[in-house]
Amino acid sequence: MITFLNISYLQLGNERQKKAYQVLTDNEIIEKLAPYHPIFVGTIPINIDIENSDLDIICEISDKNEFIDKLNALFGSEKDFTIHQSPKFDAIRFSFLMGEFEIEIFGQNIPTTQQNAYRHMLIEHKLLSAKGEKFRQDIIDLKNQGYKTEPAFAELLGFEGKSTRRIIEIRVLAGR
Repeated sequence: MITFLNISYLQLGNERQKKAYQVLTDNEIIEKLAPYHPIFVGTIPINIDIENSDLDIICEISDKNEFIDKLNALFGSEKDFTIHQSPKFDAIRFSFLMGEFEIEIFGQNIPTTQQNAYRHMLIEHKLLSAKGEKFRQDIIDLKNQGYKTEPAFAELLGFEGKSTRRIIEIRVLAGR
């Protein structure tokens, strides 16, 4: 089983995973974010990414203003640098371009291993492992048709209803 808490597994992955590893390590992104317990999450780590998939990194923060100041200092000069605050999730999201990737850094006052992005990725990885290569390719096909990740899983698993319900059903199916 892959441990997603250290990005070294990417070195042995597909070409896109290797490129992601290179961008993250060459620019010391994980190291720079170390005080925030970063985890690289999303579709690239579990090999269901499509051409425009970004590099998603989640962080645990306790002081939003300090996090904003720190990320401005670290990445504020990067191309297309933006900051978005999400009152709904009490979170901050930074995005910028680096190399061939858009990078999104998400900060929330929740331990990273308890954040939804990480938990969903683990569940999706478990389903992908159980369902096999055809299922993985079908997910990618749906994503190329415009589906977001969780709705693509829900579609293939035959779930109906709102996104939140789909997530709950996926968790139940995955035994969590």
